[in-house]
Amino acid sequence: MFAHIQIGVRDLARMCEFYDPVLAHFELRRAVDLSHVGAAGVYWQHPGRRWPQFVIGAPVNGQAPSCGNGSQVSFLASSRSVVDAAWATSLAHGALDQGAPGLRPRYAPDFYAAYCLDPEGHKLCFVHTIAQTPL
Repeated sequence: MFAHIQIGVRDLARMCEFYDPVLAHFELRRAVDLSHVGAAGVYWQHPGRRWPQFVIGAPVNGQAPSCGNGSQVSFLASSRSVVDAAWATSLAHGALDQGAPGLRPRYAPDFYAAYCLDPEGHKLCFVHTIAQTPL
């Protein structure tokens, strides 16, 4: 399991406007007010839990943020309808379609997913499988 996943962004306020409604589908809530952003950036977490977190912010090295070719952040959905809703919400808030919701049997017979690029180009996946018990 990971502690947090962090991506670099240019427009923190705009990206919060995007991620707030999208991550709500996964019961992740923003824990940082934009008027109190520190060096760690802005993060979302499950209420009452410290970890895991999804984090956005300016790169610590001061250079411009960039998207990695082949990089993807995947969010595990509790149902196929959550995949559908997260994808639709993403597109409504400026994401670019990279694959409509549907089964992806090349990965697994029950792998139901949708893909998009967030407004700054980071690839996101929303996925549901029948067997979601962590190893």
